[in-house]
Amino acid sequence: MKNIGINGYGTIGKRVADAVQAQDDMKIAGVTKRSPDFEAKTAVERGYDLYISVPEREQEFIDAGIEVSGTADELFEKLDLVVDCTPGGVGARNKEEIYKKIGLKAIFEGGEDHDAIGTSFNSTGNYTNSIDKDYVRVVSCNTTGLCRTLTPVKNLCGIKKVRAVMVRRGADPSQVKKGPINSIIPNPPKVPSHHGPDVQTILEDISVTTMALLVPTTLMHQHNIMVELENSVSTDDILDEFEKAYRVMPVAASLGLGSTAEIMEYAKDLGRSRGDMYEIPVWKESVNVVDNELFYMQAVHQESDVVPENVDAIRAMLGLEDEAEKSILKTNKAMNIL
Repeated sequence: MKNIGINGYGTIGKRVADAVQAQDDMKIAGVTKRSPDFEAKTAVERGYDLYISVPEREQEFIDAGIEVSGTADELFEKLDLVVDCTPGGVGARNKEEIYKKIGLKAIFEGGEDHDAIGTSFNSTGNYTNSIDKDYVRVVSCNTTGLCRTLTPVKNLCGIKKVRAVMVRRGADPSQVKKGPINSIIPNPPKVPSHHGPDVQTILEDISVTTMALLVPTTLMHQHNIMVELENSVSTDDILDEFEKAYRVMPVAASLGLGSTAEIMEYAKDLGRSRGDMYEIPVWKESVNVVDNELFYMQAVHQESDVVPENVDAIRAMLGLEDEAEKSILKTNKAMNIL
């Protein structure tokens, strides 16, 4: 049983903590917080030992009635691996200033640059690249979504070129300081966006160009994807491949799942913790092959799709499982992923 810590118990960190705790070959040894907020209080109520990353703030936690088990540095000494869920840029500094110095393996999130970490991870795209690695970056929610659906297409018939338009949520539901929003914003106002090169850190041999924009919603991202195929296949062939793919969920707009709002409602009906949608929903009606070019639309729940990837990355890095499929199936079963 491996001891895992979460540095930064926020939107992603708390979800990864619960996912790790659900496994039978790893456990949460503790989580860290900077401030005594509701998430810190909830962490303790969930039974996690709470460590503070700013020792000078200990009295603030005491005053808030939140039990503290020690400092972040004390937690790190107990771990086999830490999942760093701090804001973008902070993790890379932590790697150099903390983790390297004490010989602690670490996973970072998509807010860090690939070059700063060295290895990027996606469960179906390149699992074996991270086996026994010390530092690994789980790619962003959008890159995870693209890799989840492009990998089975690539395996089925090969890919010449990918073009994708990313319609991104303006803010996460709890980010009240970013709203209200009343605009559509090119993000960035140039082509390509960073998402294509990020996909190529996983699927290195395909050409991917992306553009992105922000829209006034908080629920999900939405992707519009066009793929030039190397070999001829039918629309049904692609649909069959999506049905078989891990963590991909073909959905029918005709059954009332024609929007991101309805998909998130479906996640709640599935009984998911926090109403999360770990899979990548692909609208069946959007899948179409015309003149050897594939078109499809998919949705990405930005708060949760990377969570199972973090669990698989832990297994790869700690040598708990050498085969991607075995880790994916184990993670999926523990998290009730379809």
